[in-house]
Amino acid sequence: MANYKSLKSGILFRLLIPIILFIILESVLSYFVTLHYADETYDRWLLDSANSLAQEIKVRHAKVLVELPISALEIVRWDDLDKTYFKITSANKGLLTGDSFVPEPEKSVNFSNPVFFNANIDKEPVRVVSMRVERPDVQDTFYIHVAETLKKRRIMMTDILLADLIPQLVMIIFAVGMLYVGLSKGLKPLKVLADEIAKRSPNDLSPIADTHVLTEVKILTDTINGLLTRMSTTILGQQRFVANAAHQLRTPLAGFAVQVERALREQDMASIKPALTQMQKSAGRLTHTVNQLLMLAKSEPTDGMVELKPINLVPLIKSTCIDWAPKALQRQTDLSFECSEEFVLVQGDETLLRELLVNLLDNAILYGHDKGHIIVSLVLSPTPILSIEDDGPGIPESEISKIFERFYRIPGSSGVGCGLGLAIVKEIANLHRVNLKLTKTNDKGGTKITLVLEHARQAL
Repeated sequence: MANYKSLKSGILFRLLIPIILFIILESVLSYFVTLHYADETYDRWLLDSANSLAQEIKVRHAKVLVELPISALEIVRWDDLDKTYFKITSANKGLLTGDSFVPEPEKSVNFSNPVFFNANIDKEPVRVVSMRVERPDVQDTFYIHVAETLKKRRIMMTDILLADLIPQLVMIIFAVGMLYVGLSKGLKPLKVLADEIAKRSPNDLSPIADTHVLTEVKILTDTINGLLTRMSTTILGQQRFVANAAHQLRTPLAGFAVQVERALREQDMASIKPALTQMQKSAGRLTHTVNQLLMLAKSEPTDGMVELKPINLVPLIKSTCIDWAPKALQRQTDLSFECSEEFVLVQGDETLLRELLVNLLDNAILYGHDKGHIIVSLVLSPTPILSIEDDGPGIPESEISKIFERFYRIPGSSGVGCGLGLAIVKEIANLHRVNLKLTKTNDKGGTKITLVLEHARQAL
C-alpha cells in the first residue's frame, strides 16, 4: 500500500515543532529565573527572622541569656503554609535555645556573610540560613540557624509559571487554528487545479490556464503545461508516423495483391513468372520498409530502453564497410576507410551505430555516381569526428532541411527507398547526442555528412 504524505500536515509539523521547542526552552528558562527570584525574596524574609533572633541574645553580668517571649516566638514561627525551625548556638556553650535538629552548614563555610543552603528535616526539604553574631561585650561567638519548608516558594513558582505558560498555550492553539485555516485556503488552488485536470478528456492536451494561479502553484502548472506540450508533440508525431507508415505499406501490399491476381489468371508457368518476379520485388520492398520502421521505432529516445556502453568505433566502422563493399563493387564504386587510430572509444549502442552507418553507406552507394568514390574517415583531434563523403550529384540547398524528415524523398530522385534512411540516422544521432552536419563536397556536387561525437566522448 502506498504511503501518502499530507502537504498540509507536513507544513503544520514543520511550523509547530520550532514553536513547541521554543515554548519548552522558554519554560525551562522561566523556571530557573522564577526559582532565583523566589529564593531571593523568601531568603530575605528568612534572613529577617534570623536578625530578629539575633536581637534576643543578651549579656547580663557577663552571662549570656537568650530570652524569647511568646510574642517573639509567634513572630518567628507563625506561618499558615510553612513550618519554621530555628536554633541558636554558642561556640563555647553549644545549643542555647531552639530545635537541635536544625541543619548546619559545613564547617569549612565562611560566615563573613549569611549562608543559605538547602537541606531536609524529617525527609521534608527546607531552606536554611545560617549567620554568625559577634558580641564585643563577651568573648564568645554565636550562630543562628533558621530553617523553613518550601511550600510558599513552590506556590509562588507555580503561579508565576502558570501565568507565563497559559497565555503561551492559548497562543499555540490560536496559531494552530490560524495556520490550519490559512493552509486550507492556501492549498485550495491545488485542489481546484486537480479538479480541472480530472474533468478533462484524455484527448484534451491544451495548456492549463494560469490567470488566477498563485506564483508557487504556477511553477507546477508551467511544468504540467510543458509536459502536455511534449505529449501533444509526441502524439502528433506518432499519428503522423502511423499515417505515413500505413501509406508506405499500402503501396507494396497493393502491388503484391495485383500481381497475385495476375498470376491466378495465367495458365502456364512462363506467364506466371513475371508476376512472381514483381511479387518478389514487392515483398523485398515491404520487408525493407518494415525493417526500417522497426529500427526507427527502436532509435526513438525512450528513457531506459537503450543502454549506452563504451564502444571502439574503429572495428565497427571497418567491419560495416567490408560488409557493404560488394554492393559498392556492383556499381563499380570505390569504398575506402581512413583512420590513423586503433582505438576511438565512445558511449553508444553498437546495433544502432551500425544501423546509422548502414543507412549512410546505402544512401551514398545508391545516390552516388557509378564508378564513383566513397570515403569514410574517422579522426580524433581532439574529439571523434566521423564523415562519409561521396562524389554524387549532391543535394540541393532547398532540400537539405527536409531530407531528415520521415518518408520524405527528393522529387525526381532515383531508387526505391521509402524516405526513412536519413530519418533513422537523425534519430540515432540525437539519441547519442551527436552533432550531425550535411554539406557539399565541392562546387560540382557531392555530399559529405559529418558526425561530431563530442558529447558521446565526454560521457566515458
